[in-house]
Amino acid sequence: MVRTGLSMILGSTGDITVVGEAGDGDEAVAKVTAHAPDVVLMDIRMRRMDGLAATAAVTALARPPKVLVLTTFDLDQYVFDALGAGASGFLLKECSPQEIIDAVRVVGAGEAMLSPRATKKLIGHFVSARSNPRRHRAMSGLSTLTEREREIVTAVAQGKPNSAIAAELHLSEATVKTHITRIFAKINAGNRVQMTIFAYEAGLVVP
Repeated sequence: MVRTGLSMILGSTGDITVVGEAGDGDEAVAKVTAHAPDVVLMDIRMRRMDGLAATAAVTALARPPKVLVLTTFDLDQYVFDALGAGASGFLLKECSPQEIIDAVRVVGAGEAMLSPRATKKLIGHFVSARSNPRRHRAMSGLSTLTEREREIVTAVAQGKPNSAIAAELHLSEATVKTHITRIFAKINAGNRVQMTIFAYEAGLVVP
């Protein structure tokens, strides 16, 4: 019922086309492989292969989609596991239909999308875990970035889109995208959410 409802909501927008639905993780991976969608709305709790494993599988494809994880669970482990598996966003099912539609559009445009509650949990985690091994790895990655790249990482972590970053730093959007691609490689990040995590771990952004 939930899956059908989401399909109807997204399909009614006019600019979002639903190309497939899946009832479990194995089917989700098969559908993504067959249809190569731009965005996948993934539930964490599914039969057979769960949503976390399915997320890791589809983001490892040659043409990976953006994955937006939708769940009723907001426990820390689900937030971290989903993002660690390569998800570009995380929303709770309590979000309104319009919030879900907006999130699909945002993630499809290459931006990160986290619910306010999920963002709060992430920040809280990084503030309380500054001495963990990830913190040391982040500091090592930080040393490889130029001053301009650090400015861009900070702006991304603050939730700014490429257009705003370009205007703020007096760069073209194409140049910002080039910088972000290079930063991804330097800090071993797969998306803007992981870059945001890096920014908190490295101390570039503080709550």
